[in-house]
Amino acid sequence: MTTEKEPLTPELMLAFYRRLYPFKSVFNWLNHEHTPTKLFTQREFAFTLQGDVYLRYQSFLSVEELKKQVCTMNPTRFEIGPMYSARPRDRKTVRPGSFTPLLRELVFDIDMTDYDSIRTCCSDAAICNRCWAFISIAVRVLDQGIRDQFGYKHLLWVYSGRRGIHLWISDKEAMALTDEQRKALVGWMTVIQGGKEMHKKVNVRVKSNPLPPSINMALDTLRERFVDLILIDQECFQSESGYEELLKLIPDNIAVSNLRTKWRNTERSSKQKWTDIKKEIRNAGGENTLRGSLIFAAMEDIILQYTYPRLDAEVSKHRNHLLKAPFCIHPKTGRVCVPVDPRTIEKFNPENVPTINQLLQELDLGSQDATQNSEHHSDWEKTSLKPYVELMDRHVLALMEEVRKSKRGAGSSQSSSEMKRLGASHSRLPCLLGEHARLSLHATIGESGKACEASSCG
Repeated sequence: MTTEKEPLTPELMLAFYRRLYPFKSVFNWLNHEHTPTKLFTQREFAFTLQGDVYLRYQSFLSVEELKKQVCTMNPTRFEIGPMYSARPRDRKTVRPGSFTPLLRELVFDIDMTDYDSIRTCCSDAAICNRCWAFISIAVRVLDQGIRDQFGYKHLLWVYSGRRGIHLWISDKEAMALTDEQRKALVGWMTVIQGGKEMHKKVNVRVKSNPLPPSINMALDTLRERFVDLILIDQECFQSESGYEELLKLIPDNIAVSNLRTKWRNTERSSKQKWTDIKKEIRNAGGENTLRGSLIFAAMEDIILQYTYPRLDAEVSKHRNHLLKAPFCIHPKTGRVCVPVDPRTIEKFNPENVPTINQLLQELDLGSQDATQNSEHHSDWEKTSLKPYVELMDRHVLALMEEVRKSKRGAGSSQSSSEMKRLGASHSRLPCLLGEHARLSLHATIGESGKACEASSCG
């Protein structure tokens, strides 16, 4: 289980910024090129200073200027916002109403506290390797779904430093999404909805129809993980309060009465109780009967409710939202907010993420061992931060390569096909949304939205 660290001192933070923070890697990621462009120079940065002083609308002409200002102000953390129509620091000199956000990565935020009602190993700010499995499942499902459904390729996952994970999508189509389009997209991707007072938080079926195809594909991934995580590891239904929450999700009074009687009188594991529900389907005449089909559908919805990603939708809806920069230090744990490889997310352990104290100690030891004839390396290369910066740099290389191809004009035909793909991916959205979001998308996207009505997905 994670433990809270002693408060970080300004001296530690300054040493980290001066010696270890990979400013160049972060600049290349935001800028998409080696030479500064508007993507960087008109980008908003916000600093949280000592004493919780919050300073917004900072902007810089170069990575050197950014580093100098960070080292001068020595923030406890800094956040990244959108590229505006003018430099944020000059916003007061532009015509009123003309300072607007233009481009911004599509971002998602998943926080472990949203799983407090179902995880049994930890609660509140605490997190351990067992309950991190909820986050790893979310990463698997979202990463695959976003790539398959929208064709986005440049997805950067970043551990928050404490109990969550952030996703930054840098594809140019994603960055150009309007607030209305972002709202529609995240609305389609949000499956878990409702506060503590709502027992059933999954309502994605239209009448008695099966699940939408995208959610059905995710369900294939979630079924196996549900058994391992919810039934075996977390034992979510072992206690009386746990199984009573489960019974509230079964829409059949006869089955609920049978199950409650059996579970109160017999000690049974969560896995055995799940098997008991399956038996109720058979007792009801099988999946082809009305009662059996309702119980079967409820079991699918239960899997989704306990394992599907729980998104903080407000983070994703607006271009002007600020999100903590990668490689910042979390003030409560001292851990670095490091990039994570989604392909090996199950092996990631938040307790193994380097802390600021650990890194500075490694750096001091590395400096003592270095000789005058040794090859020069960036300081972070001498520490356990190295694999994380290299992961970021590989992500940036792929992003820059796409920009180079576009600039070479290799060109025009590829750009045309990309725009067609953008239209196709956006036109799929209305088919998976409710009527309100469908109309919103049609008004926002225009002809690409209308094209959906004439396609076979209607």
